[in-house]
Amino acid sequence: MKALLWILSLGAALYVAVCLLLYFQQERLLFFPTRLAPNYRFQFPGRFEERWITTSDGTRLNGLLFRADSAHAKGLIFYLHGNGGALDSWGEVAPIYTRMGYDVFLLDYRGYGKSEGRITSQAQLLADVEAAYQQIGAHYSENQTVILGYSLGTGAAAWLAAQHHPKQLILQAPYPSMRAMARQHYPWVPGFIVRYPLHTDQVLPRMQAPIVIFHGDQDEVISCESALKLKTLLKPQDQFITLRGAGHNGMTDNPDYLAVIQEVLAKP
Repeated sequence: MKALLWILSLGAALYVAVCLLLYFQQERLLFFPTRLAPNYRFQFPGRFEERWITTSDGTRLNGLLFRADSAHAKGLIFYLHGNGGALDSWGEVAPIYTRMGYDVFLLDYRGYGKSEGRITSQAQLLADVEAAYQQIGAHYSENQTVILGYSLGTGAAAWLAAQHHPKQLILQAPYPSMRAMARQHYPWVPGFIVRYPLHTDQVLPRMQAPIVIFHGDQDEVISCESALKLKTLLKPQDQFITLRGAGHNGMTDNPDYLAVIQEVLAKP
């Protein structure tokens, strides 16, 4: 009996230790930034310029503003990227949208690319996104601004769109919430451990702007089945588009995505 109690106590201690480790080291599991040297020079086709965002605590975040190919832009696509890499690779998506007549702004989160600092909380991450939207969006009419999020960026994009009145919200490979993702992959982890819940499922019902969701049916990171839970929250005029044979990465180059997004962005 004593041996059994000792084993149970040891197991409980190990469980608590693992949960504490997950709680305090969560950023290492969620964010995989690429750092760029301060003097790094971006090289992309077309016209673009670096923009710096100053957050409420004085941290400077790096972004790229790509200009539309046409003489007069139809508006702005405010783009929030996924959890890996930096703008040296994410900037490659911009020409797809600039060819459709939109300016495109991409933001590197704290610790990504040339951006200073590091991400330490969801509140901080969302405040940074809000600061960037306010500073860049000041030069565009909000009814001509499209908020677009990819993967991890979909939670922040949905939250941001619910705070404002953009023309449209586009989500690529979204999740209901990070807590739902944790339950799916790590059912033994209690929900309160997840310090970045990013509840997309809670903010979508508050949305007034039209919503378009794209998800690959072969997504190996965020299952299409989990994303389908968001479909039940959409309004009749919203769209949920399943991309047949598409995985998690490379969605922007998918022929079906390109055909549909062109129609979506062509609408007045």
